[in-house]
Amino acid sequence: MLTVAEAVERILADVARGPAERVALPDALGRVLATPAISPITIPAWDNSAMDGYAVHAGDVERASAEAPVTLPVLETIAAGGFPSQPLAPGSATRIMTGAPLPEGADTVVRVEDTDGGTTSVVIRNARDAHKNVRYRGEDIREGARVMEPGTPVHAAQLGVLASIGYDRVDVYARPRVAILTSGDELVDLDRFDEVRAGRKIVSSNSYTLDALVRAAGGVPVHVGTARDDPADIRARLDRAADCDLIVTSAGISVGEFDHLRRVLDEMGVALRFWRVRMRPGAPLGFGLLRGRPWIGLPGNPVSTMVTFDLFVRPAIRRMLGHERLFRRPVRVTLEEPVSIGARLTHFLRATVRPGDDGQLLARLTGAQGSGILTSMARADALLIVPEERPRVDAGESLHAFLLTEDTQLAAAFSM
Repeated sequence: MLTVAEAVERILADVARGPAERVALPDALGRVLATPAISPITIPAWDNSAMDGYAVHAGDVERASAEAPVTLPVLETIAAGGFPSQPLAPGSATRIMTGAPLPEGADTVVRVEDTDGGTTSVVIRNARDAHKNVRYRGEDIREGARVMEPGTPVHAAQLGVLASIGYDRVDVYARPRVAILTSGDELVDLDRFDEVRAGRKIVSSNSYTLDALVRAAGGVPVHVGTARDDPADIRARLDRAADCDLIVTSAGISVGEFDHLRRVLDEMGVALRFWRVRMRPGAPLGFGLLRGRPWIGLPGNPVSTMVTFDLFVRPAIRRMLGHERLFRRPVRVTLEEPVSIGARLTHFLRATVRPGDDGQLLARLTGAQGSGILTSMARADALLIVPEERPRVDAGESLHAFLLTEDTQLAAAFSM
């Protein structure tokens, strides 16, 4: 069996970035740039004021104090959006608002709080702003500069920069269409919950969690349904899935009498890369190429499905989206309780993480760790990584963990 790292490496070797598409700027939020952003303008376009106050020559105010204030005549007022009508002569001031262009000759803006706020003359009582509060032309962006490179994720700040240089549409990597196929005669969707209530069926929770996981990772879920335990039905749904960028199946990859997926894939000519991984939960994991499309076969137990998605499918989707950072950042945590594992496999245990009094992160299991206990994932905000060579880890010892939520990412940042 492959290690987790080896399995991830093999998957990513067969996964490429998706094609580029042009979208309206607001729709680029959360996407990744596919082409460089080159500025057609210089920002700021002119020297401007960083404060509401008075534009002056620094030499005129360097000795100003409350005991010895400096009084200067005010030549004019420049509002934001306005322009100066005359240069600034030594020994005078121009009243100016934040963002307004500085008059020629000014090298200082005295904040209004250090003045009497006069409109025809101004009394300046502090010299702390000499040579300050000026935003110089081009100090942010120069015309022709490569402002952002391909592979840059577009968050709110990047979107604001792109807007400032006139990009109403941008090239980003396309969101991959991810086919989701579950299988099992016992599974139904929520519209058949009466059969679940009667004890004859169970809800296909994996259909719903996989849909959410694909969306959260940035992909577009494409449901091809829940296949019956019938090779012909499985094949028909895989035929539909093969048009997508990535195929994700759940269940049907073990060795049971009714686990037909592997045989159907073989008949369809899948180029199998591997079938099992040295981990728990999630050892029965498959990967290959079906008609040139990457296929990842996840185990059917709900927790195993979610854990293996996070470790293997999420990085593949992020690669397709153009991200450079594919994996969650592992953090060091200290155990609040002892942890033991049985089989010599790398274990990924559901845990909660909290900052301790001394700044370290403390981890505790969410409870029973059975691969069918989906509530253990609902309570978890981290996956605790227990290496196979450490069958027992005592309270107070440390391990690594993958943080699963933004809240715990923030907690980690503040506690380190």
